[in-house]
Amino acid sequence: MFSPEVDLHAVGELADMVRRRKNGNAVYYNLNLHLNPTNVCIYRCELCAYSCELGDPRAYTMSESEILARGEEANQAGCTELHIVSGVHPQQPFDWYLGMIRDLHAAFPRLHLKAWTAVEIDHFAQITGRPVAAVLEELIAAGLGSMPGGGAEIFDPAIRAKICSRKADAATWLGIHRTAHQLGLRTNATMLYGHVESIEHRVDHLIQLRRLQDETGGFQVFVPLAFHPENTSMAHLRRTSSLDDLRTVAVSRLMLDNFDHVKAYWISLGVGTAQTALAYGADDLDGTVRHERIHHDAGATSPGVMSIGQLRALIVEAGCDPIERDSLYRPVRREENGRFV
Repeated sequence: MFSPEVDLHAVGELADMVRRRKNGNAVYYNLNLHLNPTNVCIYRCELCAYSCELGDPRAYTMSESEILARGEEANQAGCTELHIVSGVHPQQPFDWYLGMIRDLHAAFPRLHLKAWTAVEIDHFAQITGRPVAAVLEELIAAGLGSMPGGGAEIFDPAIRAKICSRKADAATWLGIHRTAHQLGLRTNATMLYGHVESIEHRVDHLIQLRRLQDETGGFQVFVPLAFHPENTSMAHLRRTSSLDDLRTVAVSRLMLDNFDHVKAYWISLGVGTAQTALAYGADDLDGTVRHERIHHDAGATSPGVMSIGQLRALIVEAGCDPIERDSLYRPVRREENGRFV
């Protein structure tokens, strides 16, 4: 964990001052639904409980009708965002991923499509033989609205060799996000902590993110993700403590001075710790998060979904003002029946 030499609550108080200076008393949430089109993946990372190989009894690949049905569910639920990440399937061409974005955007143009991690974008570039910029431009033209921050894990190469040895390295991840920012595509950033990394590795990770943000200004939010070891090849490791989670959120808020937002992702942290993190520098709880699988397959005990009322109640109970946002942090206004104004 981060060094306990400085009192946790003192660090939290400083982080909370930064949160208030940047965002006042606002805490954001959104209505979103997750779509994971396949769990078949060529990388089979040591840290992952979700992915599997072709032929595994757990393996699945969604059909076009199943994918569109998920979009319809999001649309009917009043969601503003569809969060799409997937396994890197050994047999699916880029056109499968591209067509998914095109079809969803055509069918549900109101939904913001936040899709494909840098790891997936790197794979698309490899299998097409095209530059990353060209791949991203085609996805944007098809309806891609922004990118999630997954696949960052910990940037240190020695640590990546132990937890995700086969997939895109840190330079590739950072380079793809740089290119996305240059094209005007906003992205998120993450850090997966609580496995085999040290304090120094976490700090180095945050510094590299801050440097890229200084260069491009394209990151919207930082999301610290607590590692869940259950059902992974690292199942012998202990879960992070709530104290470590809160210190990680607070230190991240202090170090990432050029990021507007820090998210307390309740799926990863647990609802209670995520709510407490609103006093330790976080200003975003994420959203309703229907159909999240990646953390739950790794043993997350958080609920499968949260309602608007539950999210707002958590924020109010923490002494903050709940603000529904869209994927680009613009306030969303609704009528009482949940329809958009």
